[in-house]
Amino acid sequence: MAHLNQNFISSIEQDLPSHLTMEDFIRFSNKPLRPSIRINTLKISAEKFIALMTPKGWSFTPIPWCEHGYWIELSVGIQLGNSIEHLQGLFYIQEASSMLPPTALITEGQNCAKQYVLDMASAPGSKTTQIAALMNNKGLLVANEYSASRVKVLHANIARMGVSNCALTHFDARVFGEYLFETFDSILLDAPCSGEGTIRKDPDALKNWDNNDVKGIVTTQKELIDSAFQSLKPGGELVYSTCALSRKENQDVCAYLKERYSDAVEFVNLSSLFPGADKACTEEGFLHVWPQIYDSEGFFVAKIKKVSSVERLLPEPRKQKNFPFEKASAKQIEALADYLETSFNIILDNEADIYVRDAELWLFPMPFQALIGRMRFQRIGIKLADTLKKGFKVKHEAISALTTPTSVALTDAEAQTFLMGRDIALIEKIRPQGETIVSYAGCSLGVVKHLGNKLKNNLPRDLVRDKIARYPTL
Repeated sequence: MAHLNQNFISSIEQDLPSHLTMEDFIRFSNKPLRPSIRINTLKISAEKFIALMTPKGWSFTPIPWCEHGYWIELSVGIQLGNSIEHLQGLFYIQEASSMLPPTALITEGQNCAKQYVLDMASAPGSKTTQIAALMNNKGLLVANEYSASRVKVLHANIARMGVSNCALTHFDARVFGEYLFETFDSILLDAPCSGEGTIRKDPDALKNWDNNDVKGIVTTQKELIDSAFQSLKPGGELVYSTCALSRKENQDVCAYLKERYSDAVEFVNLSSLFPGADKACTEEGFLHVWPQIYDSEGFFVAKIKKVSSVERLLPEPRKQKNFPFEKASAKQIEALADYLETSFNIILDNEADIYVRDAELWLFPMPFQALIGRMRFQRIGIKLADTLKKGFKVKHEAISALTTPTSVALTDAEAQTFLMGRDIALIEKIRPQGETIVSYAGCSLGVVKHLGNKLKNNLPRDLVRDKIARYPTL
């Protein structure tokens, strides 16, 4: 049962549109959320995933605003987060409403090869990985997270989902307008907020709701949207979103930006973003999603275009020194490419931007070079391999992100064994094959050493799971 204190009800009633009722709001706030997922098209098509999971008792209802998002029903009770398919990154457990902001930001099929995209508040990574999939791992996606502990979670999810075009930063997002002024083509600001829309997921979310707390949050939101607009290129687009419901944190924050930058700000109407979007559309063209409209969490989404350049508020900072990477030599790239192709049938792109740090070889997103020295980055692209005395040692995140057409296909039971960190015995003893990729459902799981009589598990220790969800039909 949701705890809706009277202060919150009295406040939010003033913002409720006339065609909606407080009775419906309270009723839907007390309903459990429908489970929803987003299929990760960086690894598998929606058609293949649905074909894979339907025999396991899954049924799928399309989410109107996300081409690869579905509400799901399961005929058997399992922990989704412990399923093989989740651990290998075939899907992300994501609330339906939270799929809206990336959909508004990046058009399906958009050419993002030279695009600079910023996600200002990224963790745990649901929207970041959705944006990466919409970009098809092209261009550069800067994912920022202020909390140090949440950066680790963000990176783990990015790696699990096979994202390769990302650079991670760990800053208060208010610095972007200063350090990367008018740099980005697209920006998502999913702002910190009071979380009023999450009541169906967390019944205690509004138990201690206080209007004075909201005032402090609004100040932060205005500073963040200002920074976002400063770092947006002229002609670029910004999506501002929250899981809050009040006008103060939503329409009023957008109005503040319009008042501050006047004709440089253009609100993009989202009424035709998807069939039925008009049901949640405000007079400004924003989407103000109340729980009863689509039977979802509450959410707010605004799309803003920067029509013209604006005055820079702060001087350009000094260039950062001591960048710890250097470009790989042609000889290093040739040796690495030969190793990946010979051992795993992975073909490096001819234009792959390979960098070296100590004995590590990294694949950087192509547009990243222009940002070197302008800001400090926590992690850039993916680590491909470590250099050994003789040859290389491939990294798990490279196997996860770079597709390969050949591998040893594992059964359900073998895949479970592999993810639990155990070796896999072979029925017939054959000639040892050395390092080999193992896969499940046509998608890479990781690397083993083929010893002839068994597959020796090379899954990183931090990815080993004690328990894997098992379907009764397996």
